[in-house]
Amino acid sequence: MNHIQGSLIYEGKAKRIFACENPDRVLIEFKNDATAFNAKKRSQIEGKGRLNCKISTALFELLELNGIPTHFLELHSETFMFAEKISVIPLEVVIRNIATGSLCRETPINQGTILSPPLLDLYYKDDELGDPILTEERLKLLDLISDVQMKEIEKITRSVNKILKEYFDSLDLLLVDFKLEFGTNSSGELVVADEISPDNCRFWDKKTSDPKERILDKDRFRQDLGGVRDAYEEILKRIQKDSSNAP
Repeated sequence: MNHIQGSLIYEGKAKRIFACENPDRVLIEFKNDATAFNAKKRSQIEGKGRLNCKISTALFELLELNGIPTHFLELHSETFMFAEKISVIPLEVVIRNIATGSLCRETPINQGTILSPPLLDLYYKDDELGDPILTEERLKLLDLISDVQMKEIEKITRSVNKILKEYFDSLDLLLVDFKLEFGTNSSGELVVADEISPDNCRFWDKKTSDPKERILDKDRFRQDLGGVRDAYEEILKRIQKDSSNAP
C-alpha cells in the first residue's frame, strides 16, 4: 500500500501532490478551492474536491477503456487518487467544439457557433505570464516538445474529444470545450494528466435552452451565477446513473 510520506511535492490552485513509497507513483489530493481569472478570484466550495476527484476518476477510466493513456492508476479515497509520477509538459491544450469564452472575446465569432472541425488551441502553462496562447512558431521557439510529440498530442486530444463528446451526448450534455494537460511517465510514454472535470471542461445541459441555466461547469463561478456545487453534482449524478445502467 502506498501512503503519503508527508512530502508535499507540489501545490496548485486546485490540487496537492504528495510523494508515495513507490517513487513512480504520486498521490493527488483534490481541494475545495475555486479560482478563476488566473486566481484573481478565489473562494471555497464545500465538496468540490470530492466531486472533481470522482468525476475525473470516472472519465480517466473511460479513456483508458478506449485506449487513451492517462496518468490515473486508482482511486484512493473520496478526494485522493493515485497517479503515475510524470514529467509535466508546460502546455495547456484546449479543444473547442462550440464558440464561447475567450474565443468570442478575442474574435468576431458569435457565441454558440459550432466549430467544425473543432478548434485546437495551445497555451504556455505559466501563471506569471497569464498562460499566453502559442503560435506554431512560438512553440518551436520555446522548444517545449518535439514535432513527433506535438503530432501525438494533437492525435490524442482529438481522440479524447470524440470519445467524450459522444459520451456526454448520451448524458444529454454538450461538451462545449475542455483543457487537457500532458506529461511523460518513467517509460517515456506520453499520457493525459491533471484532471477532467467541470473545472476544466464546459458542459451545457441539452435539457434547457436558457443560456445561464444550461451551464454546468466553472463558468457558474466565473459569472457569479451561483449553484456551482449543484452543477458539479449534476455532472457526477449523470455519470453515475450511466454507470449503474451499464451491462
